[in-house]
Amino acid sequence: MTNSLILLDYETLRIIWWLLMGVLLIGFAIMDGFDLGVAALLPVIGRSDTERRLMINLVGPVWEGNQVWLITAGGAIFAAWPALYATSFSSFYLAMMLLLVTLILRPVGFKYRSKYEGTTWRNVFDGILTFAGVVAPVVFGVAFGNVILGIPFEVETPSMRPLFHGTFFGLFTPFTLFCGVLSLLMLVTHGATLIAWRVVEPVNHRARKLGIITALLVAVLFAAGGFWLSALDGQLITSAIDPSAPSNPLNKSVDVVNGAWLANFAKYPWMWAAPALGVVAALLTGVCLAMQRPIAAFISSSLSIAGVILSVGFALFPFILPSSANPNQGLTVWDASSSHLTLWVMLIVTIIFLPIVLSYTSYVYRVMRGPITEETLNETHNSY
Repeated sequence: MTNSLILLDYETLRIIWWLLMGVLLIGFAIMDGFDLGVAALLPVIGRSDTERRLMINLVGPVWEGNQVWLITAGGAIFAAWPALYATSFSSFYLAMMLLLVTLILRPVGFKYRSKYEGTTWRNVFDGILTFAGVVAPVVFGVAFGNVILGIPFEVETPSMRPLFHGTFFGLFTPFTLFCGVLSLLMLVTHGATLIAWRVVEPVNHRARKLGIITALLVAVLFAAGGFWLSALDGQLITSAIDPSAPSNPLNKSVDVVNGAWLANFAKYPWMWAAPALGVVAALLTGVCLAMQRPIAAFISSSLSIAGVILSVGFALFPFILPSSANPNQGLTVWDASSSHLTLWVMLIVTIIFLPIVLSYTSYVYRVMRGPITEETLNETHNSY
């Protein structure tokens, strides 16, 4: 392919794929997030087998499609950011295995729960679904917390192989566990808004009451997390980096500075829109639930999730995986991507197929619209 056919320069493509990675993560958190949130709420809101069936059938027909967002994000990271993929998966290996176990158990819970009508049988699989719905958000939150703190890795030369120097239990610190709790509350709130929207009384009434509380907690904890972040050490690049140069994470100098993760917000004040959205939308979620506006609450919850994830991305930029063991070797947007040609070809593929996927997803949700009632369970032969 000649240069004349490549319309976007390397720097622009890297920024586009950094944004697309954020879009995919936000899409996963919003779409699969309400599945996990509903599952986590099964023993809290569902007081009987029928009520729990209503909740499960709310997400049962769509959870597989929603999980495609995670698979797509993983594939995009593998192709666009191979250094990030290799380093994160080796660093979070045991945590990833724990996450994989929860994602494997979830379909087992969905598929086998209604195979037998015994109470003990169904309670076991309800417990499996709840376990997955609680553990997965916590693992994701802990992972994000560790990215903020920096991963103890360095790049071996000349092989450029990432070497992780930490331990599984070392991933769990007060700050990362705080992030895990915030992640869980965020998705529980999201699940509660969907239940309040689509499930009939008295289940939706309980969901509204609980969602008001958890939405308030999300706003408070996210704001508190911002103050905590300002007291943490961050990283600043102190040497000039050519955004159009081939990827090489060894060609930079980085200083560790207290509060550095807020530097971007001082440099680009428009970035404050992201944390403001995270807090205000969470509060608005609670208000909409109190006013019995569940659709508005669901939209607000989605915006809050987007604001939280964008805030982390903006704070870290241009870092995508900082290193606490050797800050000079942390991965950034400018030195961890695939080649110019690879990013360009992937962008063309994305432009072609993403609208198709979004159109199909919209069609599925249009078909599945409407309230979930006991009558719909009896009318549907393949209900859960």
